[in-house]
This record gives sequence, C-alpha cells and structure tokens, in this order.
Amino acid sequence: MRIVHTEASLGWGGQEIRILSESRGLIGRGHEVHLLCPPEARIYTEAPRWRVPVTALPIGRKRPIGLKVLFEWFWRNRCDVVCTHSSTDSWLTALTLLAMGRPVPMVRMRHISAPVHNNPPTRWLYTRATTRIVTTGEALKNQLIKHNRFPAERIDSVPTGVDATRYRPGDRAGMRAKLGLPHDRTLVGIVATLRDWKGHEYLIEAIKGLPVELVIVGDGPRRQILEAFVKEKQVDHQVRFAGDQADVVPWLQALDIFVLPSFANEGVPQALIQAMMTTLPCITTHAGSIAELAIEGQTALVVPTKDSGAIRAALERLLADEALRKKLGEAARRHCEENFSYQRMLDRMEAIYRHVRW
Repeated sequence: MRIVHTEASLGWGGQEIRILSESRGLIGRGHEVHLLCPPEARIYTEAPRWRVPVTALPIGRKRPIGLKVLFEWFWRNRCDVVCTHSSTDSWLTALTLLAMGRPVPMVRMRHISAPVHNNPPTRWLYTRATTRIVTTGEALKNQLIKHNRFPAERIDSVPTGVDATRYRPGDRAGMRAKLGLPHDRTLVGIVATLRDWKGHEYLIEAIKGLPVELVIVGDGPRRQILEAFVKEKQVDHQVRFAGDQADVVPWLQALDIFVLPSFANEGVPQALIQAMMTTLPCITTHAGSIAELAIEGQTALVVPTKDSGAIRAALERLLADEALRKKLGEAARRHCEENFSYQRMLDRMEAIYRHVRW
C-alpha cells in the first residue's frame, strides 16, 4: 500500500514518535509510506533518522496556502490511504480530499484525551470526512462514543507498541557509569516532554528529603519553569535535568523507579510502556488510557492526579520493599509484552489501512 501521514504539529513527543515508529515498521513490511509536515516541525528533521520519506509543506496553520499545496501534492502523487494526526492537518486534508472528490479514504488518529468539540463542522470531520477513527487507547475511544456519540463500529483503539527486544532490563551499574550517574543513590526517573500536564512539579515536591535523586529526561517549553521550581523547593542537589536523549534505553536501564504523574491529555504513554518493558517498578495515575497499562498493585502503583503526598507515599513504599519492586517490574513487562508489542501495533494498523482502502 501507499500510505501518507500528515502532521501539522511543530512539537516533539509521543505523537510524533508514534508516526515515525509506525511508518518505519510498515516500510519494513514493504509498504510505501510518506510524511507531509511543515518545514519548521521537529518531525521534519527527525524523519530521515527514522528512514521515513518526508516532504515539507506549509500546513502548520489553517490557511488557503495549505489547501493549495495539499491539492497539488495529492494530484501529483497517488496513494491508497491518508492518516491525519492533528486538528490543523486533519481539516486541511479533509477539505482538500473533498475538493478532489474524495479519491482516497482518510483515517483520523486521536493521540490525546482532550475533548473533541460537539458542533456540526467537527461532527462532519469525524464522521462524513473520515472513513475510520483510530485512538491510542480505549478511554479515548469511549470518550468519542459517549461524549460525541460517534459510531462505535467506526472507531478502533490501537495503542502504540514498543519493541521488547530493545526495551529490556540491562546492566544498571554499567549504564550509570556510562552516563555519569551516581552508583550509590536510588535513582527515580521520568521520561517525558516538559509539558504542564505531565505533572513534573508534583514529582519534584514528592522527592524532597527522600534518599533519592530524580533524573528528568526530556525537554520542552517548561524547562526554565521547572528549573526555577527546583530551586524554589530547594531540591537542586536531588534533581538532574538530562535533556532530550536520542536513545532513552540506557537511561531507563540506569533507574530504580519510574514515575509518570500525568493528569491530562494522555493516551497510553509510550514512555510508561518503555519503562515497564525495562522491568522498572512504576508509579503513575489513571489519566487518559493509562489504566490499560497500570493495574493497581499488579503492574504499578496508581496514585491520584495532582497529589505530591500520594506520590511520596508510593515512593516510600517502594523504597522499603525490594520484593514489591521486583514483582511490579516483572508483571509489568509480561503485561506489556502480551498487549503492547510493536508487532501487534503494526498488525492492527496494517489491517485497518487495508480495510479502508478503496
């Protein structure tokens, strides 16, 4: 099949990584995959590293020029299906295909749990303009069914899959030496774009005074705000900002505990799957579709959102119970291998694209 992805977002996070990860996997299965995105988008510069063909188009905003360039591109390039990812590129693509007589089907992928508006234009976009809706978690799918009353039979939930052969336990001491991390402290970590809904502040508050060091992997718009917050809370000596990392595997393998205190906008977070695949004991919330991963007391410790006290209590519980840490980590990996594998994601997306192809 010839599959085209459109992405208007300029940011970088799980959504963009999912696009590239899926694209690379389907290219490996013999399909032709192409990405259309703005030239200033981070995904545009990352795509070649993932070996995903990409074309820069001015589709970062809802403007007539976006319709024009998409019309011209689709007129010159045949494809079997188009998958859109953000609001802007979904509207531009839907209107372009409408003007062209809908020559190919459109799949609308929803990565986050932010509400979808209930108004006639949006309903047209998700029902008549879209052949299939794909969400990255069951909670997102149920939200569209219950809140928006979109037809359940036209919506699929396909969480992002993670390669278990890559994300696996490693030599903790060796990785710490390689990364320059202390060998004599318990390392608590989070891997996430520095956005407000990831809940970094609550985790920073929770570790104050505990015998741990917090490793924050990732970058984003709140970097300076979080650095200032660390100083305000007087935990400079306990927090390390590692920045963006092209390969997070060594960082996960160096940690003792993983925490993701998100309170909004989540599907099934890739970073949490990756941490679980690495057999890390995890503390998280049930924001978005995280409940598909985090089963309280079985695959993770689940805390209320925006509650630094609950995070601290969960950390203290794990610090005091090595057997519990081992039990949660091993159970989490088994759960992810069975339900969130990379090949399972590719199988399901491949089947959806074949099903909608005209």
